Amino acid sequence: MGERTVIITGASDGIGAAAAAQLAAEGVNVVLIGRSAGKTSTLARRLGVPHHVADFADLRQVRELAATLLDAYPRIDVLANNAGGLFARRTTVDGHDLTLQVNHLAPFLLTGLLRDRLLDAGACVIQTSSASARISGHIDLDDLGNERRWTATKAYGDSKLSNILFTRELHRRYGEQGLHAVAFHPGGIATNFANDTPSRFRFLYHSVARHLMPGPEVGGRRLNWFINGRPGETWLPGNYYENHRVARRLPDQATDAGLARALWDRSETLTM
Repeated sequence: MGERTVIITGASDGIGAAAAAQLAAEGVNVVLIGRSAGKTSTLARRLGVPHHVADFADLRQVRELAATLLDAYPRIDVLANNAGGLFARRTTVDGHDLTLQVNHLAPFLLTGLLRDRLLDAGACVIQTSSASARISGHIDLDDLGNERRWTATKAYGDSKLSNILFTRELHRRYGEQGLHAVAFHPGGIATNFANDTPSRFRFLYHSVARHLMPGPEVGGRRLNWFINGRPGETWLPGNYYENHRVARRLPDQATDAGLARALWDRSETLTM
């Protein structure tokens, strides 16, 4: 375990921070990626691990991050694309909806920029998705940013559905070359999720549901089940998991191979 290098995005807080702490205690070479310089550096010092800072609302920073990671880590065994959230409506400096960019386009770009390094290691790429993919997700390739009918929950659901489709297409393209991709729903976890949106979902999450949910340590263990597991044995690449099982209840779009390919092509265009 100690010889592996595991990169976790969204690692300054919540599930990512909990997973990183658990891995560091096991002696894994874990690398923290966070948006907040203060939070990320504080946690990194406490755990005694390296860290890097990047705001996924700016694709230039994602490109700079990828270059830094390639320079610093000759081997990457796991990329956990865990960063994301439910946000208020906002257009990024790149001209995209904030939720779409942070939850899908930025990890899509980061994974692509690290692809050769990941292939060299026969690495695992793990996407933190959500059951919102089936509850509120329905993708329109001609309106990915939901300019015509934006709501916080729809934007979030679409981005999480995009995570699943990205996982399937990543597996189709590179699975035979040894890259292992999987997406999973960590369940309802009490974190700072939805803090950046004024929607009713924030009120429900923090005033009611959050008090009934387990803490980040549980979510961290669920992420680490994939990180520490063996692809092809513990979990099957190319799939989306809920409760450590391949999810059976999925919208038709989540298994649409043509949509997965088209979304990949569209995402490449948007991140050029």
